[in-house]
Amino acid sequence: MLNEWLQHIEFAYPWVLGLLLLLPVLIYEYRRRYKRNQASMLVTTTHFIERTKSIKTSLLHLPFVLRCFTLVCLIVAAAMPRLKYTESQTEGEGIDIVLCFDISGSMTEQDFQPNRLEAAKSVAQKFVEQRTGDRIGVVIFSGASFTLCPVTTDHNTVRSQIQNIESGYLQEEGTAIGSGLATSVDRLRRSTSKSKIVVLLTDGVDVGGSVPPDLAKQMAKQYGIKVYTIGVGSEKEIDEVVNSPLGRIPQKRKLEFNEDLLKDLSQTTGGQYFHATDNDALQKIYDSINLLEKSKIQVTTYNRYTNEFLPWLIAGIIFLIIEIILRYTFFKKFP
Repeated sequence: MLNEWLQHIEFAYPWVLGLLLLLPVLIYEYRRRYKRNQASMLVTTTHFIERTKSIKTSLLHLPFVLRCFTLVCLIVAAAMPRLKYTESQTEGEGIDIVLCFDISGSMTEQDFQPNRLEAAKSVAQKFVEQRTGDRIGVVIFSGASFTLCPVTTDHNTVRSQIQNIESGYLQEEGTAIGSGLATSVDRLRRSTSKSKIVVLLTDGVDVGGSVPPDLAKQMAKQYGIKVYTIGVGSEKEIDEVVNSPLGRIPQKRKLEFNEDLLKDLSQTTGGQYFHATDNDALQKIYDSINLLEKSKIQVTTYNRYTNEFLPWLIAGIIFLIIEIILRYTFFKKFP
């Protein structure tokens, strides 16, 4: 609770807190005067001194401690601590977006860092943060497709679901691009938004599924859904170590990639095709999509404050009253 309070607290007059630097000076001066006022005497034994201690002598410095507490509380109160609440009012019309991820085994290739899927997840989360006011959903596919998150304005949930995506989440192996796109279209077909898009990210190697890519493409076109396709990877050869009867040996393997299919899906639906060969290129692609699909959203931010100086003021007054009472009663000195 204290940590949350500190995260939202601010001071109207923070420069007043500089007066707290007087506290070490007062403590130093108090100690110097106390030592100067102490009488010293030479005795042959000191064991009897322990028996002369009382509650009064044990609490001798309590009034000064209370005065320090009073000073701290009054200075903090004078700085006017206040809790800050930020409220946003959104006006206009956003875009409905479905992020469609290929999570098949081929997406674990390490031509991206740390691999294709993890790089895509990282960039997609940043993209979600930039789409203020838009409704965003998440669909994943391999041999089958699944709606991981329906379209929603709760972007924290969307980012959390993206973060939890892992290869092999769906038991069916393969890359059914048509099924993934069809599920994404189904999430958007009832949407009343004037602008609906699917961002489909895959290595583009389709191995069939319950819905052919051509049929999914026609569905998207019929419902006015633009498909932006992102092809990740390339057809270059990589070195890898494989097990063999002779032990682990190095060999070359060609990474598969089919960009013709992705180009066709985007061109038919009025979207655009992008090719990402590394992490930086992937980030630039999402930035480009962010610029191409602008939301007609106006966000007005209001800051609301709640003053929190009163508890500090009351605490300071209480410490001061207790000190005065003790100083003129319990610790009163008689001539």
